[in-house]
Amino acid sequence: MEHDIAPPLPVQPPRRRFASLRAIGALVLREMSTTNGRSPGGYIWAVLEPAGGIILLSLVFAAAFRNPPMGISFPMFYSTGMLPFLMFTDIHNKIAQALMYSRQLLAYPTVTFLDAIIARFVLNLMTQLMVAYIILMGCLAVFETRVTPNLTVIVEAFALTALLSVGIGVLNCYLFTRFEVMQKAWSILMRPMFIISGILFLFEAIPDPYADYLWYNPLIHVTGMMRQGFYGTYDATYVSPLYVIGLSLGCLALGLVLLRRHHRELLVRF
Repeated sequence: MEHDIAPPLPVQPPRRRFASLRAIGALVLREMSTTNGRSPGGYIWAVLEPAGGIILLSLVFAAAFRNPPMGISFPMFYSTGMLPFLMFTDIHNKIAQALMYSRQLLAYPTVTFLDAIIARFVLNLMTQLMVAYIILMGCLAVFETRVTPNLTVIVEAFALTALLSVGIGVLNCYLFTRFEVMQKAWSILMRPMFIISGILFLFEAIPDPYADYLWYNPLIHVTGMMRQGFYGTYDATYVSPLYVIGLSLGCLALGLVLLRRHHRELLVRF
């Protein structure tokens, strides 16, 4: 009697280990080669652009005023306000455009929208931290600043900036891709933010009731904490890390939920 021979089981393809880490690494390398890697000078321009802005601000206000609103160094004062703002705008903008930038790669099943967001966040965070370190150390080395840096507070300020950047960026990643008009509306909204984010002045100099309105701008808290980290005598009592953390996590959670549900639909739209 012949025995029936069972057909061989289909061979399952081996699962790739650390597929997400590999995808993130590849996206980071792609980002490096297609952004600053393309321009002459590369990452040198990432340092020269904010440094040039800080020098210009310092020259203009030094001609009009004898001393900055705090301390004795105009470059240090404006660096502590401008660098967190530039970090937020750069990281947020890159994350908000992650789906559009990596659309072709997201067609592969091993690459997810979360990989694209993480890759852009990691690379641009490292770039902005490098820029901030070079500029701040340059100010300390070249100018007489009389500041007393508190590393713990400075790190906390950068951490809040990074968290705010990724939270707003992930939510706008959905909004920019879903509603084309949102990108234009956000660009208009961000234009006065340079003025009302505490870069050129101290929060305490704003009279009531305008100070109460500006308090809800999370960048006011970030710049205040950064200055508190460099100026030991500055007591920024208005700064609320819990407010920034709550706003950032709320935007991040909402953005991730919306992207998880609709990212495939969004990729087909454009």
